[in-house]
Amino acid sequence: MPDIERGLAKTFAGHIHWRACGPDRRDAPVIMVSHINQQSSAVMVDLLQALAPHFRAIAIDYPSHGHSDHIDWQPAIEDYARCVIEVMDTLRIDRAIALGEAVGAATSIALGAYWPQRIDKAVLINIPYFSNADTAKNDIADIARVRPSDESGFPAPRSIKFLLENDPEHAPMHPTQSWMDRINTAQLEIGRDRWQAMGALAKFDPLAGLAALKQPVLMLYGENFIYGKHRALMQSKCPHAKLEIIPGGRFCMSWERATDIAAHARAFLTV
Repeated sequence: MPDIERGLAKTFAGHIHWRACGPDRRDAPVIMVSHINQQSSAVMVDLLQALAPHFRAIAIDYPSHGHSDHIDWQPAIEDYARCVIEVMDTLRIDRAIALGEAVGAATSIALGAYWPQRIDKAVLINIPYFSNADTAKNDIADIARVRPSDESGFPAPRSIKFLLENDPEHAPMHPTQSWMDRINTAQLEIGRDRWQAMGALAKFDPLAGLAALKQPVLMLYGENFIYGKHRALMQSKCPHAKLEIIPGGRFCMSWERATDIAAHARAFLTV
């Protein structure tokens, strides 16, 4: 498999850790990859390697996630997007494609909406959507109930059995121990800051962001994704977007279905 490179970029939110794969050439299209809530770029390695034959793929860890510096303030989705841009600046990347799943899809929407001069296209995987503040509060509370912690609030590891019995909607269709180990590691790395990304998502307006996108957009949904019921609404706000369904897909498709995601992305991005 292609080698993974790693580094740190100094940004307004401290040092941001990144992983990269693929040819580091001026003529190689760059894809900036944004990860799911409470995860890190370590869970995107499979996708980076699947994209590498045709793209330079770079995934960051959000502030407080993975090996990035922790922050003691509540970020917004736009702050995650700004971190992506500042990593691009450090790596001297002028323009790129934005790609992300779930919270990463929201980050990619913000990138295209707020930095259109830097983002050529967007691939949005499993866009999350809270219809109102109460729904956001209730959905986040439901997630919190199935993500155990110790008495101090520090995350506790989960087994595949626990996950599938208590929270299958936020699991791949067929999770492996390798995936579960990476998720548990990412949870420990985030620690007590693990609800920052959900706090950011709860305040983000994806409909306004989608309406602002002028670039070509590909929306990819897993057939069984929890918020897939809102995909027609998402596309109505961005009518020029192309929408495709991954049969049998659910959550964490960027890991479980990395080869399929890369194939869909390549077909869309090379047109």
